[in-house]
Amino acid sequence: MSSITDLEFTVSDQTKFPSRKNIEGPSPFWDKYTEGPSYIKPEDRQKPLVPSGKLDQKYSAFATDLSPLLGTTYDDNVKLTDILDNDELLKDLAIKISQRGVVVFKHQKDLTIPQQKELIQKLGILSGKPKGNGLHIHPSAPGAGIIGENGLVDPELSFITNRKKSKVFAQKYEEKTAAWGWHSDITFEPVPADYSSLRIFELPPTGGDTLWANGYALYEKLSPSLRSYFDTLTGTYSQPIFKENANEEYNLYSEERGAPENIGDDLKAIQPIVRTNPVTGWKTLFAVGHHFTKINEVNPLESQALKEFVWNILVQSHDIQVRHKWGKYDIAIWDNRSTYHTANPDIKLLGDVYRSGVRTVGIAERPYLDPNSITQTEGLQKLSTSENELADSLKKVSI
Repeated sequence: MSSITDLEFTVSDQTKFPSRKNIEGPSPFWDKYTEGPSYIKPEDRQKPLVPSGKLDQKYSAFATDLSPLLGTTYDDNVKLTDILDNDELLKDLAIKISQRGVVVFKHQKDLTIPQQKELIQKLGILSGKPKGNGLHIHPSAPGAGIIGENGLVDPELSFITNRKKSKVFAQKYEEKTAAWGWHSDITFEPVPADYSSLRIFELPPTGGDTLWANGYALYEKLSPSLRSYFDTLTGTYSQPIFKENANEEYNLYSEERGAPENIGDDLKAIQPIVRTNPVTGWKTLFAVGHHFTKINEVNPLESQALKEFVWNILVQSHDIQVRHKWGKYDIAIWDNRSTYHTANPDIKLLGDVYRSGVRTVGIAERPYLDPNSITQTEGLQKLSTSENELADSLKKVSI
């Protein structure tokens, strides 16, 4: 299983999945969003992280920003295998991903599957996530997966593929527009994701692009008064489709999924609508996607109207979106706390072609809103001022 070029995978074969027990009901922490081992109390929260600058010094010549505020791509001169054992470079990379939303490395063929798992875990630990939290095990993992060295599916890997034919999910998707796919990973968990990686190893001749959107910038598209109101709200996030699929196609994974709070087969959680990314200290709107069910503090009619209002802003705002056309073995890494993503479902027009990849997802802290956190614009202004002051001091030293 070590090589991305020699993967064995399975679809709908329960005998290939490790044994497990079923835990019924929701997590005991699903509605207690300021409790649990993964909740960071205000007095224990870290200050926004500042990069050392060494990643940019070494690799900026090979980097291209996809837009002013979102997305950076490194060409194939940069190898993640050269960065993986350098904690200073990895920490800088974590900060860059959280600031830029998504970072893509081209043609990472040499990165092994264990290294891809190690990468996401180390990015989270080095940027301050609870040390007891690991990689997510998706509730639908028993439905399809990558075979590990023990001959069984590795539950910490998600097999992202259209080879897996889900009747329930396909029917839901057919009822929606393509834009329905916008989401942030696993927000239905009491402790959702920090960094996700997706490396594509099987490509269609065309199509299947992935798009990302900037949650920081989406927050700033609201008026200041509406932002202040959203700061007071919480939402319920849930995903009944995975349980419906399980009843039809596989046994849902209900044991611990990367954090002690993430257990149970009733997938739901209450989260703040606006949260602070602890790496940047910037506010982001955490209220988009097919996991986002309702706003709790308003009536159902108002909740639906506000949900659609935010969703419409996102899907109509090309200025806060980027798009990546995959090359074989490209790997994208994004911060789910402040970035949404969706896949273009256009390859269904081509018939029997396949798009497959290996995804790893890290588990972060419980979402929180720090009242002292700022917007991305304010944060970038501070960063610009700091960089100018550093440049001036270096000039004085050289003189």
